[in-house]
Amino acid sequence: MTQPLQNGPSAPRDDDRFHDECGVFGIYDHPEAANLTYLGLHALQHRGQESAGIVSSNAGRLIEEKGMGQVGRIFKRKQLQRLKGNLAIGHVRYSTAGKSNLVNAQPFRIDSCKGEIAIGHNGNLVNAAQLRSELEAAGSIFRSSSDTEVILHLIAKAPQKDLEAAIVHALKQVQGAYSLVFITPDRIIGVRDPHGFRPLALGRLGDAHILTSESCALDLIDGTLLREVEPGEMIVLGSGGVRSYHPFPKVTPAQCIFEYVYFARPDSLMYGRSVHEVRKRLGQELAREQPVDADVVVPIPDSGVYHALGFCEVSGLPFEFGLVRTHYIGRTFIEPRQSIRHFGVKLKLNPVKTLLQGRRVVLIDDSIVRGTTSRKIVAMVRAAGAREVHLRISCPPTVGPCHYGVDTPRRSELIASSHTVDEIRHFIGADTLGYLSLEGLYRAVGEGGSFCAACYTNDYPVAVPDERPVRIATHRRSS
Repeated sequence: MTQPLQNGPSAPRDDDRFHDECGVFGIYDHPEAANLTYLGLHALQHRGQESAGIVSSNAGRLIEEKGMGQVGRIFKRKQLQRLKGNLAIGHVRYSTAGKSNLVNAQPFRIDSCKGEIAIGHNGNLVNAAQLRSELEAAGSIFRSSSDTEVILHLIAKAPQKDLEAAIVHALKQVQGAYSLVFITPDRIIGVRDPHGFRPLALGRLGDAHILTSESCALDLIDGTLLREVEPGEMIVLGSGGVRSYHPFPKVTPAQCIFEYVYFARPDSLMYGRSVHEVRKRLGQELAREQPVDADVVVPIPDSGVYHALGFCEVSGLPFEFGLVRTHYIGRTFIEPRQSIRHFGVKLKLNPVKTLLQGRRVVLIDDSIVRGTTSRKIVAMVRAAGAREVHLRISCPPTVGPCHYGVDTPRRSELIASSHTVDEIRHFIGADTLGYLSLEGLYRAVGEGGSFCAACYTNDYPVAVPDERPVRIATHRRSS
């Protein structure tokens, strides 16, 4: 039996989106390493806006600068001038594990028996709590609440004296998702977990080599994408050039398919595909599976734009920017004493009434989480004069939380985990509601590759503590 949907002041919070995980960047052998890392983090800002940090290596020592907020607010000329050296790594963070405060900002830097080392992590370790308890029982003292610090303690305690061997020893004990960049006084190391949950790419700029979460960071600095780091691969950038290892047992890859739907920037290449082209194909498949008799297609910006373009190509309906988004919203705001209906959504979106009045509108969005924001947007479009409002979602219903580096609500907060499509439609207030099927999602992505779609299927490639049901599986597409 489904639970009643909430209304009124007890409803879930207005922040009704999936949040990007983190972004990492590293560059070896460039005289402006820190400046280029700063620019790379700018390009990856969409992957995390809570904190950012850069660690550089100069004269055999690591130098760090990090702070809370966005990249441009943290790094001014003074901070960047301190970050000398020809190698550096950087990190932008949205917390998926650990509280949002400066002590959890990355990269983390330590001076251990293995020497100085710093780490930036995109992902989430599902066995971090267990490992932390064991380490604390053995005398380890933690400074942060982040799962990433567990990796550093495991490296420091590893019996191997060689750092690369110690990293492998440590990572063989963790379970879950990690795309990592390490920096030491003389090299940069990148590692991607054996399933390849989170992206990591290798690039080049002149004689310098680069590791980055997305290729769009290479575009900004006129770099060249060489290839993606393979699942389970360790890349070492040092005086001997680029060295590659595959030190972990092979498993079936399970790359995050939601990167295509929402997370990645549309100008990136990921998993061998153009993100914006995949998003347009998602919209095309959605139009074929969920057609609607309407007058105009309106994307919910910004993530719905490419999906809507594909929907229009197949449906033949005109495309209009019927909702305008402001990009200048801070983390907090003060609401007037006299309540304004849908105030939080109106800060971000405003309808163009002349494009909506009297028309049958198809709204295109990438996903529905709790449904609270979708409900407010539908009501706003109706209030602007739309005669009908039809909502189309370019992915399947989200029925399970992500445990591999994406900040998602608990299962009980995901509206599709306990309600039918028609119940969701009624709650949102749309005339019709249609989702893309899982088969349509795979058609849009194309043949080849192997993906994690646990948020749509509850099939978790790595077992998750206290998460039921867990069916160890992954959806594979063969070329």
